[in-house]
Amino acid sequence: FDLDADPLAIAQTLGASPQLAPLIERYPGLRLPGGWDGFEVAVRAVLGQQVSVAAARTLATRIVQRFGTPVEMQGATGLNRLFPAPEQLADANLDQMGITQARINTIRGIARALMEGRVAFAVEQPLETFISQWVQLPGIGEWTAHYIAMRVLKHPDAFPAADLILRRQANPDGAPLSTRVLQLQAESWRPWRAYSVMYLWRAATDSAAARRV
Repeated sequence: FDLDADPLAIAQTLGASPQLAPLIERYPGLRLPGGWDGFEVAVRAVLGQQVSVAAARTLATRIVQRFGTPVEMQGATGLNRLFPAPEQLADANLDQMGITQARINTIRGIARALMEGRVAFAVEQPLETFISQWVQLPGIGEWTAHYIAMRVLKHPDAFPAADLILRRQANPDGAPLSTRVLQLQAESWRPWRAYSVMYLWRAATDSAAARRV
C-alpha cells in the first residue's frame, strides 16, 4: 500500500512541473500501489498488452480457474483459488483460452526464467538491472518491464514512457508526445516518475468519466 511514501517530498519535485502541479493539487498524496504476487502481476501485464482491462481480467480468470490452487476461505465469496505459481504455468496448455500464441509463449518464458533465476523480483536490485534482464525475455518490452517494476518492486522511478495515455495526458494540446519526448520531459520528475504515472493516469480516468456523463 506504499505507506512509507513521503508525499511532501514527492509533491515538492513533481509540483515544479507545469503539467503535474495542477494534478498534485487536485489529487494530493497519491500512492503507488503494488501487487502481492510478482508472477501474477507479470502475467496480468502480458495479458493486458493491447487489450482492454476487462478482456485481460477475463483471461486471467480463466487461467486461475484452470490452473489455480484451490483454497478454502471462510466468508470470502468467490475467493477460492490461488494464482498459479511459475512451476504450474511453465509447460501449461494455455490453448483454447483466448490467449494469443505469442502471449502464451511469453507467459511460459517468464515462468521458466523465474524458475531458472534469470529474472527475479528482489526489491533491492537497481531499476536498470531489472529492466535490462526482463527485456531480454521474448515478448517483454520496455513498457511491460517498467510496469512490472512499478507494481512488483514498487520502484518510485519506474516509468513506462511508451504508454499512450501518458504520452497524451502529458501534452496540454492532447496530441500524444513521442516516447522520446516524454522521456526527456520526465527527467525533471526523477526520482519520482512512477508517481507521475499515477497522477497522469488518474487525470485520464477522471476525464474519461466526465465525458461519459
